[in-house]
Amino acid sequence: TQYKGVHPKKPLLRGGIPSRQRRHTLPASEFRNLTPQDAISVFEIEREAFVSVSGLCPLTLDEVLHFLSLCPELSLGWFEEGQLVAFIIGSGWDKERLSQDALTTHVAGTPTVHIHVLSVHRHCRQQGKGSILLWRYLQYLRCLPWLRRALLICEEFLVPFYHKAGFKEKGPSLISVGHLRFTEMEYSLGGRAFERRNSGC
Repeated sequence: TQYKGVHPKKPLLRGGIPSRQRRHTLPASEFRNLTPQDAISVFEIEREAFVSVSGLCPLTLDEVLHFLSLCPELSLGWFEEGQLVAFIIGSGWDKERLSQDALTTHVAGTPTVHIHVLSVHRHCRQQGKGSILLWRYLQYLRCLPWLRRALLICEEFLVPFYHKAGFKEKGPSLISVGHLRFTEMEYSLGGRAFERRNSGC
């Protein structure tokens, strides 16, 4: 199942023929689940975004391929004119808190999604795309009936960003990567039966 944006209809002439042919058929803006074929584009954006700041990538290329093969339904990419401009990758998790194993593990059919990474292409930053994509992703997760919550870890300077999206702090993370320390945050998807029934899911 793919999660896509709504595309405007072309004006039609009598007989249902488009009034003019477009030079290409790529939608101006599209949201969809990622596939393994997107892995290189994903990794290039991730590497540029994170290595320059922390020297480390949340996911290696092999791990990107791993998650996009096992659980593409827990990812979301934003494409403009066919080019990836921002993405989120998640996987299933079956414990109350995230542990070091959560960095490389997908547990299918569990009520928790672990958000590994949210990243925006360098030419598209400072435009609010990260906030928009996160909002779209959380709305999408609400349409997956087995999910009840989302977990992530982030550095301290990103806590206000996730607070604005509705995440709450669970405290210092049990995970450390090199010298980096993180805060674990949680977003509740459960207890929203009425919203799910009335959200078009």
